[in-house]
Formats: sequence, structure tokens, C-alpha cells
Amino acid sequence: MSSIRTTVHESLPYVDPEPTPAERAAAESLISSEASQSPPETTTLAPLPPPKFSPLIESELSRIAAKQPLSAIDLSRYEAAEPSPDQDPSTLQTELSRAYAASTYLSSRHAHLQLLDAYGKNAWLVGNWQLEAELRALERDLDETKKEIDVVNIQRRRVQDEVGGELHGLDDAWRRGVGRVLETEVATEGLRQQVLEKQRGGG
Repeated sequence: MSSIRTTVHESLPYVDPEPTPAERAAAESLISSEASQSPPETTTLAPLPPPKFSPLIESELSRIAAKQPLSAIDLSRYEAAEPSPDQDPSTLQTELSRAYAASTYLSSRHAHLQLLDAYGKNAWLVGNWQLEAELRALERDLDETKKEIDVVNIQRRRVQDEVGGELHGLDDAWRRGVGRVLETEVATEGLRQQVLEKQRGGG
């Protein structure tokens, strides 16, 4: 089963000559005139609803608007105060709990730093290798896309070069046809005027 494929080219850059500055200015003037007479563009999208934030986010936005410092983490719990002899046992128990918390935090931090020192370099190198692999894949895709674009442009130029002579011939034939029509109309109008003059003279 055969199918008919019709291709319409809005522009023929390899056939049509480059417009002159005067022609370009005239075209831009017509476009501006038509655009000024066209109704303004309207969007079919519904307006965005007003944002709804939780009370916590609202308070944080208010803090940022007031330029107040962030106090999300109480660092005093990690500070070990020097005990004094006149402190009561309950206060010493609180200070001891803070000391335990600080010791646990520092131990965990020390373990994390040891892991980072032992495996951080390799993890960083592996991450860089993965990013480089993704970059190479994207560059290959870009090169393939550029090649496809070049192939399309070459094919388009070949097709337009093949039909360029025919298009120029059709354009010349159309211009000659329009010229003959105008000449015929002028000759017809001249004959009509002659007939009217003879009718007036004979009357």
C-alpha cells in the first residue's frame, strides 16, 4: 500500500535569496502592525492558589523576615560546666548528663572523622568517576544529535538544490504569466476606450 507524503517548507534558505535590509524592514513593519491589531494573548491556565504553609514554616519565614539568628540547636547541652562545691546533687546530675551527651557526641564525631579519613578519598574519587562517566555519555549524546542535525541540513540542502532550478523556472513562468495578464488587461482597457470613443463619435 503506497502513501503520498506531502512536505511543506515555510522557508527555502538554499533557494530563496537573502532579503535586503529594505525588505526586512518592510516585513518587520508589517509584523509589528499586525501584532498591534491582534488581541492580547490570554492564558488558559488557572491562577496559582495562594501558598499555604504550616505554622512552623510561617514562624520560620517570620524569623527570616525579622532577620533574627537561627537557634534551632541548643549547643549548651554539649558544654560541660565546671562543678562548684556548693551545687546540690540534682544540679550535678544535670551537669553529668550533659557531660555524657557531649562525650557521646565527640566519640561519634571522632568515629565519623576516622571513617572519612579511611574511605572518604576513595568515595570522592568514585563519585568523580561516576560524574565523568555521565558527562561522557552526555557528550556522546550531544555529538550524535549534532551529527543528526548536520545530516538533516545536508539532506535539506540537497533536496532544495535539486528542485531549485524547477522553482526558479516556475517563478519566471509565473512572472511572465502575470505580465501577460497585465498586458492583456491594458490592451482590453484600450480597446474598450476606443469603442466608447467611436460610439460617442457615431452618436
